[in-house]
Amino acid sequence: MTRLKLDSATTLPRDGARGALAARIWRPEVSGPSIVALRPQAGGVGVFDVTRAYPTMRDLCESPDPARALAEEPGELVCSLDELLANTPPDGRDEGRPWLLAPNDLQAIKAAGVTFAISMLERVIEERAKGDPAAANGIREGIVAMVGEDFSKLVPGSPEAMRLKQTLIDQGAWSQYLEVGIGPDAEIFTKAPPMSAVGTGVDGGLHPMSTWNNPEPEAVLVVSSKGRIVGATLGNDINLRDVEGRSALLLAKCKDNNASATVGPFFRFFDDTFSIEDLRQAELTLVVEGPEGYRLEGHSSLAKISRSFEDLAGQMLGKHHQYPDGAILYTGTLFAPIEDRDAPGKGFTHKIGDIVTIATPWLGSLVNRMQHTDKCPPWTFGASHLMRNLARRGVL
Repeated sequence: MTRLKLDSATTLPRDGARGALAARIWRPEVSGPSIVALRPQAGGVGVFDVTRAYPTMRDLCESPDPARALAEEPGELVCSLDELLANTPPDGRDEGRPWLLAPNDLQAIKAAGVTFAISMLERVIEERAKGDPAAANGIREGIVAMVGEDFSKLVPGSPEAMRLKQTLIDQGAWSQYLEVGIGPDAEIFTKAPPMSAVGTGVDGGLHPMSTWNNPEPEAVLVVSSKGRIVGATLGNDINLRDVEGRSALLLAKCKDNNASATVGPFFRFFDDTFSIEDLRQAELTLVVEGPEGYRLEGHSSLAKISRSFEDLAGQMLGKHHQYPDGAILYTGTLFAPIEDRDAPGKGFTHKIGDIVTIATPWLGSLVNRMQHTDKCPPWTFGASHLMRNLARRGVL
């Protein structure tokens, strides 16, 4: 299987460590995770432990100004970023040295679905194909002929969107996916439990029951318990198209599997180098490199999202839904791979060993290798383990 390799040149944003970058690392000498700041230093980028001031990433995100809080805490130099990244992939890792983790810890892990026109169309196709990729092309052509392909100008919940909804109902073409795509209520679901996400440079999980699946490159919002969007990161909302296509009631079985939520490589907090307006205009790129020499490239333009980040965060967290430890929110994807990989009419699906790279100049790159969920390392370190570990270390 292809070995995973990471370095700072490909992991960092285009402006290096100039922004407010926070990450989590595993420190073997304390048998637990630490919160770190990534900062320029002579010869590269240093990794500074700030756990004494901020025992969890949740604590840092809850501060009035996370970017300033991170900058004002000097911390302890642990290693260089290149040393950390070189030891992060599981292939040949030295268990006595630190490695990078997913940046989130106690936050709820939530996701928004069907937030782009193309993803809405593909969810309708999955539902109608009942998990059969061979049926997808004909269904796609029929739907596009009926209603067109450009839903991007429709404002969800608007009178125009409601008229389209009625037209589709009258023609027998309505779908629950169109409901959340153009209706007033966004699809917000729980992607995975807190602490279960995996970071960059490790294996992402595919349930072996699936034979039709794909990556979903997404921007991930970092949201405080007050509903304030304080930063962003990258994510792969790994999708089992055949499982969800059989029934929308299988969404949890489709989405919440071992190592199936990948997040990282770090949080970038909003400051004078990076704002939510920058994020709105970001272009996400996707590259899938297969073990057989296959290569797929795609992109997702966040400017084409149908709902604002504020609307999505507000529908996730407010007077009806509270998250005392805050949340991270996958914001959906424009990308839906339909090109055939193997046999004609079968579309795209992953192979074990695929290397998936999701990147944007503002947030760096998230890299994962695809593996079956039962072959990925099991999730064993949860919130209770974190609290006991931090208590033993005297930082709570």
